[in-house]
Amino acid sequence: MTYDTVVFDNDGVLVGRTRFDVLREATEETFAQFGVSDPDPNHVEDMTIGATPEQVNSVCDAYGFEPEQFWRARDSTVSGAQQDEARAGRKTPYGDIDTLADLDAATGIVSSNQQETVDFLLDHFDLGGHFDTAYGREATVESLTLRKPNPHYIERALSDLDAESALFVGDNESDIAAAQNAGIDSAFIRRPHRTDWDLNVWPTWDIDSLDRLHDICR
Repeated sequence: MTYDTVVFDNDGVLVGRTRFDVLREATEETFAQFGVSDPDPNHVEDMTIGATPEQVNSVCDAYGFEPEQFWRARDSTVSGAQQDEARAGRKTPYGDIDTLADLDAATGIVSSNQQETVDFLLDHFDLGGHFDTAYGREATVESLTLRKPNPHYIERALSDLDAESALFVGDNESDIAAAQNAGIDSAFIRRPHRTDWDLNVWPTWDIDSLDRLHDICR
C-alpha cells in the first residue's frame, strides 16, 4: 500500500498533550469571567473535555449564560492556557516530527483542538512548512458535533490536498473511527501515553514513531 497524502491528529501525535489540570483551571477561569467563582465541579468537568452541545446548553441554562458567548470565551481561555504551556516549554513537538520534512506525500493536520491553538503551535514551533493544510475547531458550539469521529474536518483536508490515497495518523480510538468514516486507512501511533493501550478499533497500521511513515508511504 502506498499513500500520496498523510493527515495527522495534532495533540499526542505531533506535539505533546496538555495536562488535564491546565485545561481544568482554564475552564474554571472561564466561569470566573462570567461571575461564577465556585461552579459545580461536575459542570467544570463537563466543560473541560469532551463537551457536547447538549451539555453546554444545560450548563449555561443552570447559570443563565448565553451558550455561544460562554463557549467562545471557554475556547479562547483554554487556547490561551495551551499557548502559555508551549511558551513555557511544557508543551513541545515530539522529537521525530522533523522526519516529516522529506516525507514523499502531501501532509495536513486535523485536530479537535481549537483552530487558534493549532495555528499558534504551527507558528510558535515553526512547523508550518511541514504541512500543506491544517484544521482545528471553530470556536462555536456547533463545532463540537464536527469533532472526530465525525470525518468532517478530515474530508475538508483531503479535498484541500487533492488526495487519492490517504492515511490518517492518530493516538485515539476516535481518530481511527474518523478515518474509517472518511473511507481512508489509519495508523495508530503509540506515544508514551499509549504504549500499552488496548484498542477496541482496528487501525490499518500500528506504529511507534513517525519515522515508520517513510516505509509505509514508499
